[in-house]
Amino acid sequence: MHGHVPAMAGNDDLPWGNACRRTPGYLEVQRATCYGRLGLGVEAVSLWSQVLDVVPETARRDRGVYLARHATAAAGAGEPDQALEIVRTVADIAVETRSACLCRELVTLQRAMLPWQDAPVGQDLAEVLAPVTEGS
Repeated sequence: MHGHVPAMAGNDDLPWGNACRRTPGYLEVQRATCYGRLGLGVEAVSLWSQVLDVVPETARRDRGVYLARHATAAAGAGEPDQALEIVRTVADIAVETRSACLCRELVTLQRAMLPWQDAPVGQDLAEVLAPVTEGS
């Protein structure tokens, strides 16, 4: 299997491959993802803000995945209102693309938002994600 590049650990279907050449800010994406998964929400939020400045609007699915990770990082940083604001954009992308990867990221986000599920922000989140979760 010479020349085969394995997918990133963590069941991420955005492969390493030649993505560093075709994705702006590729290394920052990997760093922000790792920070988020390590629970370093504040650091991840800062990095995602930079990454999303360079990801083109045309890369809808990738942009949606990164926005969902950004929202999850915001929740992890104790900023549920910021997470909710980010998710308002993500929900539209998820409905439009029906990306399985993006839907998995939204499940992760919902888990990160559990501490606020009974608060107004948690109820708003459920409402925003309703069109995505219907029929899935």
